Amino acid sequence: MLVTFLYTCIASKQRNWRVMKLSHLDEEGRARMVDVSAKQPTLRVAVAEGRVEMLPETQALIREGRVPKGDVFAVARVAAILAAKRTGDAIPLCHPLPLTHAEVDLTFEGDDRVAIVARVKTEGKTGVEMEALHAVAVAGLTIYDMCKAVDRGMRLAGVRLLSKTGGKTDYRAEPATEPDESRRQPA
Repeated sequence: MLVTFLYTCIASKQRNWRVMKLSHLDEEGRARMVDVSAKQPTLRVAVAEGRVEMLPETQALIREGRVPKGDVFAVARVAAILAAKRTGDAIPLCHPLPLTHAEVDLTFEGDDRVAIVARVKTEGKTGVEMEALHAVAVAGLTIYDMCKAVDRGMRLAGVRLLSKTGGKTDYRAEPATEPDESRRQPA
């Protein structure tokens, strides 16, 4: 029953249902690492995004360099790049990949958000989507860690894959809807 559920998913925007085999499960539904040995290496690029929502006062502290733990963007950027490089250690069925490039952009949005975009590349047999997503998530967690003393209500939001190229298929996400514009009030 569980295996049948795991093999079933929504296949398209038209909500047509079809059964798909999940590559990380064997015939009995047991987890396994996908065998990519027969694939040819190609240039793989993935871009992911996310944001950290916070109080305007918290964003002001980051902007002004007054967060007690130090330069929030510098530490978050380094943490994200390290996370991209170590994704195979954190996500059990990910292949460890030799990355050829990783970059992370952190920008202020409005007066209460930090946007995070990670771009990761490799020349390999499997994609770097998880590496880009992992980088975004760890950048967000690092921002939270560095600012939690002044704002425990921060939220990581909107973490998603924006695009991937290389391999059998390319992917580009639909434009995101606007984030919730309601503002939290200081406690």
